[in-house]
Amino acid sequence: MEIPRQSRVVAMLGPTNTGKTHYAIERMLGHRNGVMGLPLRLLAREVYDRIVALRGPSVVALVTGEERIVPPRTRYWVCTVEAMPVDLMMDFVAVDEIQLCGDPDRGHVFTDRLLNARGINETLFLGSDSVRSRIASLVPETRFERRDRFSALSYTGERKLSRMPPRSAIVGFSADDVYSIAELLRRQKGGAAVVLGALSPRTRNAQVELYQNGDVDHLVATDAIGMGLNLDISHVAFSGLSKFDGRHHRSLHPNELAQIAGRAGRYLSDGTFGVTADAGVISSEVVEAIENSRFSPLKKLQWRNANLEFGSAAALIASLEATPSGPDLVRARDADDLETLRIASDIPEVRKRLRLPEDVRLLWDVCRVPDFRKVALNEHAALCRKLFGFLHDGGSVPTDWLARQINKIDRQEGDIDTLSKRLAYIRTWTYVAQRSGWLEDSDHWREETRAVEDRLSDALHQRLTQRFVDRRTSVLMRRLKQKEGLMADVTESGEVSIDDQFIGRLDGFRFRLDPSANAEQIPTLRAAAIAALAPVYALRSDKFYNAPDTEFDITEQGGLMWGEHAVGKLIKGADPLSPQVQPFVDEDAAPEIAEKIRRRLGHFLDRRIAALFEPLIALRDDESLSGMARGIAFRLVEMLGIVPRSEISNDVKPLDQDQRAGLRKHGVRFGQFTVFMPALLKPAPTRLRLVLWALNEGLDEFPESPPPGLVTVPALEGAPKGYYARAGYRLAGQRAIRIDMLERLADMLRPLDARQGFEATPDMLSISGLTLEQFSGLMQGLGYQATPGKREKHKAKPEARAVSANTVPHETAPDAGTAGAGTPESDQAAPGSPGGAEFSNAGEASPDAAGNAPSDATAGPAEAIKTAGVPEDVSRLSPEPDEAAAQSAEMEEFYIFTRRPRTKSPRTQNARPKANGHAGRGADSKRQKQEAHKETGGKKRPQKKPRGADPLPRREKPVDPDSPFAALQALKLRN
Repeated sequence: MEIPRQSRVVAMLGPTNTGKTHYAIERMLGHRNGVMGLPLRLLAREVYDRIVALRGPSVVALVTGEERIVPPRTRYWVCTVEAMPVDLMMDFVAVDEIQLCGDPDRGHVFTDRLLNARGINETLFLGSDSVRSRIASLVPETRFERRDRFSALSYTGERKLSRMPPRSAIVGFSADDVYSIAELLRRQKGGAAVVLGALSPRTRNAQVELYQNGDVDHLVATDAIGMGLNLDISHVAFSGLSKFDGRHHRSLHPNELAQIAGRAGRYLSDGTFGVTADAGVISSEVVEAIENSRFSPLKKLQWRNANLEFGSAAALIASLEATPSGPDLVRARDADDLETLRIASDIPEVRKRLRLPEDVRLLWDVCRVPDFRKVALNEHAALCRKLFGFLHDGGSVPTDWLARQINKIDRQEGDIDTLSKRLAYIRTWTYVAQRSGWLEDSDHWREETRAVEDRLSDALHQRLTQRFVDRRTSVLMRRLKQKEGLMADVTESGEVSIDDQFIGRLDGFRFRLDPSANAEQIPTLRAAAIAALAPVYALRSDKFYNAPDTEFDITEQGGLMWGEHAVGKLIKGADPLSPQVQPFVDEDAAPEIAEKIRRRLGHFLDRRIAALFEPLIALRDDESLSGMARGIAFRLVEMLGIVPRSEISNDVKPLDQDQRAGLRKHGVRFGQFTVFMPALLKPAPTRLRLVLWALNEGLDEFPESPPPGLVTVPALEGAPKGYYARAGYRLAGQRAIRIDMLERLADMLRPLDARQGFEATPDMLSISGLTLEQFSGLMQGLGYQATPGKREKHKAKPEARAVSANTVPHETAPDAGTAGAGTPESDQAAPGSPGGAEFSNAGEASPDAAGNAPSDATAGPAEAIKTAGVPEDVSRLSPEPDEAAAQSAEMEEFYIFTRRPRTKSPRTQNARPKANGHAGRGADSKRQKQEAHKETGGKKRPQKKPRGADPLPRREKPVDPDSPFAALQALKLRN
């Protein structure tokens, strides 16, 4: 660019936050056209967006190494310093961060712009005071302007990451440092935005937006933020004081620290800077220099010859290696493009193509392709060699070859490192697409590479956010800082969300935090839940209090349910019918919420107990009962309506008829085995009775109630003592039978002779709902002995056979000789009492094990006893021979049930009660013994032979010749 003679050159120098960039934009827009060079692609994009907002996109161009937006009517150019169009004559030229002339890597480019870039009317250099003396020496016509910070910058010393204040930027000097710091902030602070120089503008803008809009309160970045990125930062913390500059590790210079620290404090807001716990200490001299913006001036500016010779590769290399003549300049170290040129020019296939200066110039343009991939120089030189071959031989890069390279990159799966590498690769092809004449359809490939870069950028932003931002925690922390109240959204399933962020589940009135939340997230989630659920608790408690009783229920473990929600549990009260309520309400809810829940559950419980135990409560409150009747009523209330008769037999005996009538009017039934209230045997009272009993007994686990409708149930292993009585059953062997059906069975057994033995009738099997084999086990559990046998199965006859005198007719019902321990007085089963035949086990009842009715069921047990080997005198008549021959030989099983003998003792004899004037089972009464003694004349009654024993042979006596039967005996012997 030729330097105009009348150009006005101004150097505006000063620290950060002085408004230099804003001033340059205003100056450029005051001219007809202009160009502005910026140090970073990211900063160029930021300035471009600001000018587009002021002038519109039709007159603003953006040119960087990888991006080129040039409208036909362009008036204002925003570029990186390397991409500034040096062949255009503009009214205004500005270069930002001019102090980078001293940078070892890129300084020679800034120095070239300082020496050669001029606007027709105005040239403006922006930067630090450290470059003032060098500009004055090299460009003596420069007019200097000094600007001071709008706000103060102060040092706060060392601070842990966990104590880092909001709106802080933590600076790392490698990608690994940035990632580790961001990961730690995610666990402790809810997340952080990540900004690296290698990010695409799209990814960088998306990450910055997370920080600027308050989704996160912390930013982790490399030193790229020091180059003019204008962010809302209050504090800058250095995680280290040295960096790798591409060649070796070195300490940061004071002016470099100041450039980064100066990002803290925007406009009139003061800023602070410091270090993290493991970064080291900044010396007091450096702190003073940063706070006062006083730095040592640059001694030398980096320079590389811009007047290049293209006669040959060697001539070009020699011109690039030329040294400066002035004292203010120093030759820059060899850059990547020069190193690549040396390697490529030594390749034979490249060297043979270098015939003309145009060939050397083309090779130099190719070697200037940046090594975005950060690979070895030889690998980068191989790519440049291939590109040079395409451009030299064919004039352009083959479309199909370029398409294959781009397709390999256009994939969005992978982690952060994988996507970052793909972005670096696509930046190479984006740079190639921006070069004029390198591709056949440059516009198409610019759009294509830009689209691929955008897709990769979006994917990288998503991965960065997923890894380093706990969006839920950050959103909740931001909302907690706001003054307006939090509002929680609660779904029908109880899921609680705040601003679309799931925080937990509300079950009734208890809040459960998201189980996936870690220890760092829990305090924030809990604080947000307390603030957001307060109105939810109030509304829900009102709905709960006004809900009908039909929406509530009591579980078999004593839990209180409101629909599907557990809202409380029962706890032991003063007596079984007066349990207390413990509501399930979150500890963070208001106390009045818990009290309202407790009061409503108490009303429901009182009404439920009053409805299901109405007869029992009426019995308890009957003041007309007196004496022993009131004692029995107390025991019934205490035992919730069911008392084994053996426990109160001594109290029942002295009751007179009026007292019995007073109890019966409340539904009390005096059974042979149990004194109970049949109305309380229904499923609902039984279920609640078990809960109240288990609660009163202090059981850790409440036993379940038997399935409703079953007459017998298998014995429950490990059942607690008293369970069967409270369940309305009596344990008999391996099964338990319902107490009302047991009384009906006892009524059937009462008329039978338990001493001689009897068989089960179809009615017995029907009401018990058992097979013959199961029924035998039940009878043994009730105190009977079951003797099995087999016999030929006969068809039932229409008329019953004659029975012996020992068989008791079924119609008679004597009061003595019944099953069980003694023969206590028993009420007959009422026709309408619960537990009739309609409650028997469906499909289980069968008269015998074969499933057929026994043929001799109506003939009594005598014939069966004979078949089993009992004496002939107690057996029935045998069938006629012709009839027996007609019977099938099919066998059937049967059981003879007899009263099981008990060991006699004075205690058991005295304790056994009498009923209806008869002695108890197992011994004759004293009166019966006396009468028997009189009938035998004082002699002992002959003992009966045991059943089943073989008859003893009769002893032959000599015949008395004088006997009138002597003749008959002689006649018998003769025949």
